[in-house]
Amino acid sequence: MIYTVTLNPALDKTAVVENLTLDRVNRISELRVDPGGKGINVSKVIHELGGQTVAYALLAGNTGRTIKRMLDEQGIECEVFEVPGETRANLKIKDPVKHENTDINEPGPEVTDEHLRQMLGILMARVTESDIVVLSGSLPRGARSDTYRTWVSSLKAMGVTVYLDADGEKLVEGIKAAPDLIKPNEIELGDMLGRTLDTDAKVAEAARELIDKGLERVMVSMGGAGAVYVTREAAYKASPVKVPVGSTVGAGDSVVAALAYAQSEGMGLADTLRLAMATGAANVMQSGTQAAPRDLVDSLVERVVVTEL
Repeated sequence: MIYTVTLNPALDKTAVVENLTLDRVNRISELRVDPGGKGINVSKVIHELGGQTVAYALLAGNTGRTIKRMLDEQGIECEVFEVPGETRANLKIKDPVKHENTDINEPGPEVTDEHLRQMLGILMARVTESDIVVLSGSLPRGARSDTYRTWVSSLKAMGVTVYLDADGEKLVEGIKAAPDLIKPNEIELGDMLGRTLDTDAKVAEAARELIDKGLERVMVSMGGAGAVYVTREAAYKASPVKVPVGSTVGAGDSVVAALAYAQSEGMGLADTLRLAMATGAANVMQSGTQAAPRDLVDSLVERVVVTEL
């Protein structure tokens, strides 16, 4: 089973507004509403790929209940940890005329250390050594910056496989507990190590430094340049798949979902990378954070080239 953890979920509203202009009335021509947050996005993609997943989410108020209902309607199991307040709603505005994208995000509920301890305890009571837990996304207000470090350490002590997809200080702290896999982009990885990573070789070398610190695998996404995947044994480059862009929101989440799904299915490394890149491309073609159907993913797999560095 693949569990995803979303500590700061959101109801994602993706709106199309032509010629968005400040200080005037703007009218929405299209609107899509999706249950969101990085972990929830991962669960949605795993579900479309045909995997077994539970979305474990911290939810609050009417918006939280809406997210739970929408996941239920999609057939995705959601285990809820309730807190006071109101889950945030995020507005993502796409302007097809100006080719601009604007995000307006609400703050969401505030949590305490005790909330997070209880939530972690409930998760630990359910998972087993054969499970994969994906920790991803931003932290709610009130959460300590080392929250992911605590969660990774606790789950790893149980023998659980842990993926961490975060950025900034959250990622720096989380890495100290040696998650099994992380997925920064080359800019985030370079910032973390204090240097520019402008070649595949430099990206692979930087990833190896983290492997030497105890991580098992590092997937470095590089946008239109593809991705570099480094294990203890070798480093690989996966080519991108060029597709028409619907929305890039959640593209990275779909790659993480495919990596977790592939591991749960025992897929080989080359097939894993092809599936991950194809899944990312297929999800870029969708609107909002809608998960791409499996048949579309499968149609793109053979277009991914994997080479050893």
